[in-house]
Amino acid sequence: MRPYHNIPIIECSEPLVEIPLELFAVESPHPYEKLGAPYGEHSPYFVRQSVVDCLIAAQNYLQILYPDWQIQIFDAYRPVSVQQFMVDYSFAEAVRERGLRESELSLNQRQEVWKAVYSIWAVPSLDEKTPPPHSTGAAVDVTLVDNMAQIVNMGSPIDEMSQRSLPDYYANSRESDAEQYHANRQLLCDVMLKAGFQRNPREWWHFCLGDQMWAWLNNESNPKNPPLTARYGRIF
Repeated sequence: MRPYHNIPIIECSEPLVEIPLELFAVESPHPYEKLGAPYGEHSPYFVRQSVVDCLIAAQNYLQILYPDWQIQIFDAYRPVSVQQFMVDYSFAEAVRERGLRESELSLNQRQEVWKAVYSIWAVPSLDEKTPPPHSTGAAVDVTLVDNMAQIVNMGSPIDEMSQRSLPDYYANSRESDAEQYHANRQLLCDVMLKAGFQRNPREWWHFCLGDQMWAWLNNESNPKNPPLTARYGRIF
């Protein structure tokens, strides 16, 4: 259970629609499809209609400041089956990177690896009350592309399982280029929040609108306002 799982979901039945990729930068082929993730009838570049509208608004805000820059869509809709696939893949990769073998893991080693995996990945829950954010069509993983069509350096790649994924990791860092990395992350956050999104407190790239996490973050930021509920639940 994450704190946002206590937020009730009142599904509004807004349709899942394709992101107009011609308006954005996009990673192609999709990074998880390349690994064999089982998407089924929808591509990973689907979200709810309101999320598309707000993505377009965020890019418009960005281009007021940087006319030739774009938001790059890394990932969006993710069925629970894909969430499970990526959790399993990430566990295997984390074991390999540690120079270990899964069949030989001690209990403590296994727990440490799972802790690292779930610091980034939501549990692939089939419970309708606790859907993974991406499985609702309300979450997007995004970054920025500059006027030379180059991905803006955020100081760490999307999906990295380390402290560097924390949005404010570079805020007080003495590392070389830390100030620029933080400014780049803040620019992305600023345009996304201005369009109505909320940012995952643990991932600089993950933004949501209308799901449990979004409602929870809004409620935490505005405790005097009437509490919000989620309007998007899991889509199969």
